[in-house]
Parts: sequence; C-alpha cells; structure tokens
Amino acid sequence: MSILSPSAVVLGTAQDGGYPQAGCRESCCTGPDSLPEGPLYCSSLAICDPASKKRWIIDCTPSFPRQLALLDGVAPGQALPAFLLTHAHIGHYTGLTQLGREVLNAREVDVFTLERMQEFLENNLPWKELIADGNIKLRPMEANREFELAPGIRVTPLLVPHRDEYSETTCFLVEGPKSSLLWLPDIDGWEELSPSIEELISRVDIAFLDGTFFNADELPGRDLSSISHPFIETSIARFSRLPAVQREKIRFIHLNHSNPAILPASPATKRIEQAGHLIARQGDLIEL
Repeated sequence: MSILSPSAVVLGTAQDGGYPQAGCRESCCTGPDSLPEGPLYCSSLAICDPASKKRWIIDCTPSFPRQLALLDGVAPGQALPAFLLTHAHIGHYTGLTQLGREVLNAREVDVFTLERMQEFLENNLPWKELIADGNIKLRPMEANREFELAPGIRVTPLLVPHRDEYSETTCFLVEGPKSSLLWLPDIDGWEELSPSIEELISRVDIAFLDGTFFNADELPGRDLSSISHPFIETSIARFSRLPAVQREKIRFIHLNHSNPAILPASPATKRIEQAGHLIARQGDLIEL
C-alpha cells in the first residue's frame, strides 16, 4: 500500500502503556482471548502529504520506533516526521528521547506545542538537552488558531479539560482537501468541553475520541476518579441522542489494556458497534 493523496494513518490506539501492558499478568493481556493480531501501540496519528513527502505525527509516544517503521511502510518521507504534541503525560511525548544523540541524533525536528508544553520541555531534562543540542526545534501553536502544515492541510489545536499537572491538553482538528477529522485521545469528561463535543463531531467526517475505559468494572479496587476519563458506556448513552449519521463518525481510541473493547469479538465491541460507533484500528487509513 502506498499513499497517493493527503492522508492520515492511525499509528496506535492503546493508552499510554500500550497493549499488552508491562507487568500485567491478568487475562486481558495473557489469556487465551488476548488480542491475536499482536501488540497495540500508544495512540497516535500520522498526517501525510505525498506531494512534498512530508509527514507529521500527533504525539511522540513510547512506541515511536515501531510507529515510525509502520509509517515508513505506507508513506516514506525524505526526513523524520515533525510532531504535534497534545500534552505532558508519558504516552504522548516521551518518545522524543529517540531523537537524541544516543539514538537518531536528529537535526532540528519540528515539535509543535502550546505554551505550557513548551515551557515544560524547555525547563526539564532530558527535553531541554534535546533543544540545546539542536535535536528538536520547538514551534509554538496557539489554541483555537488554525495553521497550515502543507497546501490544503490545516490543523487547529483546541484546549481540552484534563489533568494538567505539567502542561495544558489539546485535541486537534485536521482538515484536508476532501475530509476532516478530530483527534481527541484524553479528556476528563464531555461536560466542560467548549465547543461541545456534539458540535465538534458535527464539524468533521471522523471523530477519534477518548475511549480509555469501557466502564467502572475494569480496575477493581482502584479509584478511577483519580484518572478521569469518560467511560465508553457513558459516551454511548450521551451520543445516543445524535442522528445515526453523526454517531457513525465516532471511533474510540486510547484504550487501556483492561478495556474489553480492545478485543474485536468481545461483547463490549459489539455493544459499541450496535450503538453506531467503531473502535479505531491500528493501520487505519483516512484520505484527507
């Protein structure tokens, strides 16, 4: 497969720890029903412009080496991709270490950030060393302000309510010549988002949304309020009020290893599909 027009590629659909998750000895990761297709990488999306052979990746995850190989297989580029970062939780930026002198020793790879994320990278090791050594070059973004990646490909960062201990959190609207998408891997809940999630869904052709946990039963004994995400069950109930044409746009991403919807044949996945939604799949290709 080779990409011939502006496109997006799903490079991963799992939560920050990937799947299977390190140290998990439960049936979700080791049992006979665990995912037969193999590992899932941390949630990430590539944006590709074959005319210029440029690529951009939303988030630089711990899975970056394997994700780069996946991307090179479908959209080879003349240089390393640039990055657009959502926030400072480990599954979304720590792959930047691969750009340092110990591995790729990259030269001024563009890393697009909002203000607090920029300050975090500039003031903490090893990230500020990557800047000082010229491995990465920080490029500022502004919330709610659209900018052009390449002719016909535009991106808008939008602020998202999330646990912002180290940086703000953003999602991205991506618009191409033929279609548009929303990439929103992390949010505390839908209620405080502005514009509303329903409005954002109406503005795009595909909406990739936070599906970290299916329901509260996944992690017995753990207070899920301390790791806030909207349960997929909650999202299904909320979005049931939408017309079918809107519900069909939704694809859940950022699935925790405990989430039964990781398994394509699970009752949880079937319930999602019956509601009119989908689980995004690693390698999915979207023409923009």
